[in-house]
Amino acid sequence: MICMNVDVVLPCLNEARALPSVLSRLPEGYRAIVVDNGSTDGSADIARSLGATVVSEPIRGFGSACAAGVAASTAEFIAFCDADDSMDPRDLVPLVERVARGEVDLALGRRRPVSAGAWSLHARLANRALAFLLRRATGYRLTDLGPLRVMRRADLLGLELEDRRSGYPLEMVLASRRAGLRVDESDIDYAPRVGASKVTGTIRGTVTAIADMSRLLRAYDVESDLLGAATGATSARLTEGVRR
Repeated sequence: MICMNVDVVLPCLNEARALPSVLSRLPEGYRAIVVDNGSTDGSADIARSLGATVVSEPIRGFGSACAAGVAASTAEFIAFCDADDSMDPRDLVPLVERVARGEVDLALGRRRPVSAGAWSLHARLANRALAFLLRRATGYRLTDLGPLRVMRRADLLGLELEDRRSGYPLEMVLASRRAGLRVDESDIDYAPRVGASKVTGTIRGTVTAIADMSRLLRAYDVESDLLGAATGATSARLTEGVRR
């Protein structure tokens, strides 16, 4: 295993129950940057007591939290991981090593559920549609838009990402393609999260995320007819679920 200088950004909104497990599994030498995005359950105090660097970001949004974490980072490599215990931070190690060896510029974790309840059907449908669009738009052979990911800090800053909502992970891939960077994915375990999901764990949250990502796909000139067909059909199925 290669010893690396890595900062791990963990966006956090009321993850007090999950943080002890997540932070205890952080690889040796990796620094946790927990970005508190308005928690009311003491998440920031728990993270701080466990040795994490804690950053407060009062503006709600996944992208806002990620951007605040990036701004606080100093390491050569930046990793992103959810703070809900659905992913094992130790799975970052092979992703970091792929980037360090020069195999890829952005390494993504391709989620493989470890149990039937780990990934809801509506979230899978949305992810499948977005992955299809990404393959068509970028040429990258991606099947998942997973949140576990690694880049060199210099490369990430060079992308000048602007999204501050649910589209941040998608913009990272689209901007990497525009910059001519190499992107690839590797399998990781995906377990049921601890606590309630803030985004794709609910149908309404998934519909909102699709809207955010659709806006980004248009901004990056993804074919409008393909975009409308894929995201429109998925949103319609999910919205029907909300009405029921």
